[in-house]
Amino acid sequence: MMTATLAPPRTERIPLTTWGVALLMPVGPAAIAVLRLVLPYFKASDTPGMVDAVQAQPGQQSAVLWLAYIGVLTLVPGLIAAAGIARAGAPRLTTWAVALAVPGYLSLGMFVGADHLLWGATTAGLTADQAVAVVEAGHPVIDVALGVFVLGHVIGTVLLGLALLRSGRIPAWAAWAIAVSQPLHFVALVVFGSPQLDFFAWSLTAVGMAVVAREVLKDG
Repeated sequence: MMTATLAPPRTERIPLTTWGVALLMPVGPAAIAVLRLVLPYFKASDTPGMVDAVQAQPGQQSAVLWLAYIGVLTLVPGLIAAAGIARAGAPRLTTWAVALAVPGYLSLGMFVGADHLLWGATTAGLTADQAVAVVEAGHPVIDVALGVFVLGHVIGTVLLGLALLRSGRIPAWAAWAIAVSQPLHFVALVVFGSPQLDFFAWSLTAVGMAVVAREVLKDG
């Protein structure tokens, strides 16, 4: 009597590219969370105040530039991956989220030019008055990029969170964490002037994106 030999169950490995995308999804918002916490001029109300704060803490301003660069490299890929999870359940919301948030995130690389000017003027040994003149002479595209970033990433992230909520792919609490995180960031900056609350707001985005990353791995 012959006995059948059962083949071992077939296991599919998650591609390294999928792992890479999933791992970087919370990295971008986490980097910006730390950036908001260490930003030396967070509470400054004018350019002279910003210059004074950066001249007092040039090391922190250098960290801001590195963290912003991490955000530039990771925020858009993470957003696109999250949109892939949400799209089937909420195609229109997802499309609007991407259409708003991608230009917003890409604008980060341009408007952080003001931070380059602040750091460069300090390390070049300019006086406070000279540094103020350099920063205020920055190209107006910096202001345009700031406006696109604020509107794009705040509204886009809200829509992304709602799209993920409607998709049912992640727990409701994680979708709401993403949806409320950037309005909370705006309130932390404009109303309370609190870097700690701003850090918490961006951390909500990072936590929510980490939950979405788990779904990306499942689909991988």
